[in-house]
Parts: sequence; structure tokens; C-alpha cells
Amino acid sequence: MSIDMRQFHQVFFDEAAEHLGQIESLLVSIDLRRPDDEDLNAVFRAAHSIKGSAGTFGFSDMADITHVMENLLDAVRKGERALTADMVDACLAADDILRAQLAGHRQECQVDPAPAAAIIERLTRLLPAAPVGQAPAVAASADPLPVRESRGLQADVFDVRFVPEPAVAAQPTLQDNLLDELGRIGGVEIVYRPPPEADDARWWLKITTLMPADTLQGILDFMAAPGTVEISATDGGAPAGEETAYGFFDPLPDLPAAPVSVPAPQAPPREPAGEAKPAAGADTSIRIGVDKVDQMINLVGELVITQAMLLQSSQGLDPVLHERLLASLGQLQRNTRDLQASVMSVRMLPVSMVFSRFPRLVHDLSRKLGKQVELKTLGEHTELDKGLVERLADPLTHLIRNSLDHGIELPEARVAAGKAPSGLITLSASQQGGSIVVEVGDDGAGLDRARILAKARERGLPAPDSLSDEAVWALIFEPGFSTAEIVTEVSGRGVGMDVVRRSIHALGGRIDVKSIAGVGTRFTVRLPLTLAILDGLSVRVGSETYILPLGHVTESLQVSPDMIHSLSGEPRLIRLRGRYLPVVALHREFGVADGGTDWCAGIMVVVEVDGVQMALFVDELLGQHQVVIKSLETHFRRVKGFSGATILGDGRVAMILDLQALVAGARRLQSVAA
Repeated sequence: MSIDMRQFHQVFFDEAAEHLGQIESLLVSIDLRRPDDEDLNAVFRAAHSIKGSAGTFGFSDMADITHVMENLLDAVRKGERALTADMVDACLAADDILRAQLAGHRQECQVDPAPAAAIIERLTRLLPAAPVGQAPAVAASADPLPVRESRGLQADVFDVRFVPEPAVAAQPTLQDNLLDELGRIGGVEIVYRPPPEADDARWWLKITTLMPADTLQGILDFMAAPGTVEISATDGGAPAGEETAYGFFDPLPDLPAAPVSVPAPQAPPREPAGEAKPAAGADTSIRIGVDKVDQMINLVGELVITQAMLLQSSQGLDPVLHERLLASLGQLQRNTRDLQASVMSVRMLPVSMVFSRFPRLVHDLSRKLGKQVELKTLGEHTELDKGLVERLADPLTHLIRNSLDHGIELPEARVAAGKAPSGLITLSASQQGGSIVVEVGDDGAGLDRARILAKARERGLPAPDSLSDEAVWALIFEPGFSTAEIVTEVSGRGVGMDVVRRSIHALGGRIDVKSIAGVGTRFTVRLPLTLAILDGLSVRVGSETYILPLGHVTESLQVSPDMIHSLSGEPRLIRLRGRYLPVVALHREFGVADGGTDWCAGIMVVVEVDGVQMALFVDELLGQHQVVIKSLETHFRRVKGFSGATILGDGRVAMILDLQALVAGARRLQSVAA
């Protein structure tokens, strides 16, 4: 019986993508002068794994490249060739082509073979010269499961040795599972296996098959961890010296005339209730489609809304007459919150999934620009919503390219300025309250204030010399703004920074920049932790209800007349503990006709956004709860002053305030008061 290998394609695609990412990461960070043996071995193993699995599934284009790449890496490992920058660049180029081939196989479409042929030739030129009379190694295309026809051919007999990690060496289920899988593949027969009581760090069995050795090795590497299974051809008898090397095995019995098939696996005996244990070596994770996760999150969001409606409806019930009902609703509320938190955690991913692409970018671009640049990453394990992870990549790419091209100086310029010839770009992530803060900093020349002001005036922008540094730096985010004197493929066309700001704002975030001449520049991006759930404070303004992001609320209070200060005859500020805070009256901001106007009769909610404090004047505080965010752009259109909407427990729609937009007006009031 033969097995349909197409059912394993998705597993191969995922694992190959992980191996390619590992190859790129290790090659970019490798030290050419003193390459680490473990890093070289890891790159070699990753290439070997891709080659074996690709050959097994019939993806010969990938097997051909990784075969030559494996030979080159093996020569470096053995000391036959010294590792050079050309080798690293060639392997990185091969990694790119393998990614393109992998994407083509995922989509079941043809990939241009020309780049593959070119990279194979490039890698082959870097191989050590073959001895006289010996042809250089050439990649052989592998067909899927090329089991040879049995027309008079003698089956090969192989020794298969298992070399598991010490921690799992005494777990025979690992060997049993692999034997079961082998038993389901056509053309493989187990002719001998050691007795069950033999448990050493290495296992051994003998199989016979019509498959070539390379194909069998590829299958074994795919089924088990690469490097844990070794095969060698035998003449059918026990290898010489086997009794000494593996003395825990009994002598081989006389082999039967015909191969003995592995029996079908028997159903395991039922464990007593409460004593079930996971199988040794069992996976502790599963792969699941993003669409299923999104559907689950949407359903939980609807459940949260329904629970809030039930809680709202129960407010008027007599707690004595309906004690059990109210207790059940309280339990439902707790369970819903726990379920919501668990489901949201499924969608959270480490920001390293974005950061991992930038070492390669810095490596390639710094070589192109003739600069020496080191990339340092911090906080890679910080988690944020998958939707944010995917949409954060492009803005960060723009920022890092900007630091490389405009920030970091050429080595000779850095030395002349008393700096090290190699520049440093720092990429960091951290969680601060309900926000994720991502920073891109460099130790370059810093922003040129005079040049930015001059360029702004050329474009007709208001740019007096009295502008603060913060206002001057903000000019670089204007559409079409660029101070580059030469247009290159890297920068200079005035596109990028305005796109960065729009992208960050679209995610509900904000970007700020600080710079010191000769010291460096730092871009700070603040994003919400998730795009789906919000801890909010509901407030009433007239007949309207608004939601404030709770992470920005610092306090609430009622003011007295002596705390109120006017500008141009109108109350605009309150004095709180020696500081003047600008006030945004929401009834005026959003045109709520029946909203209160007496500041002493309402409530001031103090919020802080990006280091700026302001007070929001509302009529009443209604409560604190989690809300499910509904996108306005998806269901309606973007509305100034609001970042989204939610459905309340009574079925009404409440708008979620965009505090970043409101704080812009507050900054102006604060500067006037100062």
C-alpha cells in the first residue's frame, strides 16, 4: 500500500518556512572571522532537512538548490574552505529563491527556473575544486517516492539507527510511532527489530525496501527530527562489530525467507477514568487557520455583548426573589471574561515575527550604502494582536531604511566625528499599560533642523524659526517631504514617512520623533494592545454615551469655581495641583445640544496621551467595562474624533473616543497657557 504524501504538504510548507527563516537569521548574524561551529551546523542541518523533505515530496527544484548549498556548507564545516562574505551572500540569495519556490508550491503555480539555475551555478563556483578524475557533486532531481519496480530487482537492506535526545531516549513510543508510519508506506518492510526490553540511548532495526537510500533518508528525516535517524546499506547480515557496539541486542535470529510486514497498530488498552496520560512525545500544539481564530473571536465578542445585555436587563430584579438567577449571571460574567481573555491570547503573537526580517534588511542595505551598521533588538517576546503584527511590518521597514540612509553616517564620517566606524540601530518593543511601544533609534547624525525648515519653506509650509523642535520634526511626516539631495533607489522621492504616519494612525496608534544633532534619532510608535477588545470607561454627555479608553484615564473629579481659568473671556483651563490643564468640553466638540454646560455641575475626566494631560468635561460617569470594538471604516466610514464604536448592554451604539485626535487641540491650549 502506498501513501498519498499530498496530505503532508502543509506540514512541509510550514517546516520549510521555519528552516529558511533560521538559515537567514544565522547567516546574517554569523561572524566571518570566527564563525561559530554550532551556527554552521545549524545552517547545514536546516538545508539538509529541506533537501530531504523536498525530495520526498517531489519538489526537485528546492532539493537541487539545497543539495549544492549543503555541499558548500559541509566544506566549510570540515575546514576545506574558509567562510567568506561571497558565500554568505550566495546562501542568502539561495534562501530568497527557495522562499519564492516554496510560495510557488503553496499556490501550485510555476516558478521561473532561471534564478534557480543561476544560484546553483553561483554556489557551485564557490565549492572546493574536485580532485583530479572526480566529477563535482551535482544535485540530483528527486521524484516523489521513487520506489523502483520489482521486476527482478533485489530489495536493499538497510540498518536504521535512532539517535534521540537523551531526555527522550528511554521513550520507546517514539520508535513505535515511526515504525507505525513506516508500516503505512508502500515498499518498506521491517525484517528485524530489537526486543522491547532493550532501552539504550541508540536503537537499531533492519528494514528492506525497493526505495533508493536518498529517498528513504528523506522520508525518515521528515517523519522524525532531522539528524536523529541514520541509515546505512548492509548485506543482510549483522554489521561487523555490532555485538560490541550494541551489546544490549540479542544476536540476530535467522531471517525469514520472505520479509515480515509490520503488523497494524493495535488499539491501546483503555485507561481507567481519571488516569489518562498524554503519549510520550505527543505534540503540545496544533496549527489552526487564522480564519477559524477570527471567527471564534467574533463569536466570543457577540457573547460578551449578549452577556452585557442580560446584565443590563437584570438590574431591576429583586435580589431576594431572584438570588439564584443573579448569582448565575455573575458567574456567566466571570466565565465570559475568562473565555474572552483566553481566546484573545490565541491571537497574540510575539513581535519577533516582525523583528526577524530586519537583520537581513540591515545586512543588505548597509552593504549597498557602504556603511557598517549593527542592529540590536530588545523585547522580541512582547506580544500583540496578529492583525497589528502583520500591518506593523511596512511602517517599521520605512523607519529602519530611513535610519540607514539618513541617520547612520559613512564610516569615515563617523570616525571624524569621534564615533566608532560601525553605527547602531536599536529596535525595541515593550508593553506599557494597554499599549505596545515600539522604538526605532539610531546613533547617527540626527535630524538637521535648518535643512528641514528650509525645505518646508520651499514647499510653502508655515515654518517660522520660532517653531519648537517637536514641531520641526513633525514636518518630515508631511506628504512629499524629503531633505535628500540625491534620489536613489533607497530614498529621496519624498514618499515613506507620510505613509508611515497614516499606517500607524490607521492602527489606532501614534508616532513621535526625538532627535539630537550628532547624537541620533528615535522614533516611538504607540499602538493598542489589541484591535478587538477595549477596557473602557463609559460617560454620558446629554443623551449620548461615549467610551474612553481606560488605559489613558488617570482620575476624575468635580471642580470648584476657583479652579476654572478663562482665555479670551471663555473658560478653557482648570488648575489642578499647580498645573493648568486644557479642557475639552465634549458637548461642544461633538455638537450635543442637550449636554451640560456648567463645569461645576459635571465631571472632569483627566486623561493622559503621549505625555500630555487634558481634562474631558462630561455630565456623568456611567461605569467601567470591557467593550468589543467595531470598526467604523468597515461598517460605515471614518469619523473624526472617533476610533470605533461598540454595542452597549441595552442594544444602543456608543462611540469610542479617539484621544490622540482630541489631544491635538489640547496641546494648543496648553502652549497658550504657558
